[in-house]
Amino acid sequence: MEDVNQIALFPLGRIVMTKGVHLAISADEMLTALLRHAQGDWGDVCDGDRKTNEESLARGFRLFSVYHASDKTKFWIITEADRSYTTILLPEEY
Repeated sequence: MEDVNQIALFPLGRIVMTKGVHLAISADEMLTALLRHAQGDWGDVCDGDRKTNEESLARGFRLFSVYHASDKTKFWIITEADRSYTTILLPEEY
């Protein structure tokens, strides 16, 4: 698989995950979602969040994506505004 940094539209910073995600989501599903996030595919966000992400991408604000694992478990990926961290987490861990 390609290096995320070579195809990313923005820096991901340090990539971290919560314990819940570590236990519930496979590494392959996390990596696939992380690549989508880095390429500006925000997953299953609502139209309002999609528009906010597009503006945030241009202006350097926080970026938020929503994905679902093969077992339907919902998880989020959030990249901080300063691009220092990207966190993969379950909604209930927010």
